[in-house]
Amino acid sequence: MKFLSRKEELVLLTIWKLSDNAYGVTIREQISKTTDKYWSIGAIYDVLDRLETKGMVSTFISGPVSERGGKAKRFYLITKKGRDMLMEMKKLEESIWSDLPQLLISKK
Repeated sequence: MKFLSRKEELVLLTIWKLSDNAYGVTIREQISKTTDKYWSIGAIYDVLDRLETKGMVSTFISGPVSERGGKAKRFYLITKKGRDMLMEMKKLEESIWSDLPQLLISKK
């Protein structure tokens, strides 16, 4: 079984969540909001390129957008392979978490 890096998992989940509005800027904004951490746009595109190479996302280019001075946007869609990988990762994580002993919280 191949695994996803945590960054790949976060980006894939975000694309799935954003549905038809997943492009670089919205992906970055959502991940930064969710993780409460700064993510550079370059870090996002690095992961997106890897996921596209692995066949876990596909892209399409929008028509010209007036808010961007007539430039198009590259949108990302999660593929069946990407969804299947996320579901495998979810099952694996649930299996690992379910086998942990009861966590003890110490009071100080």
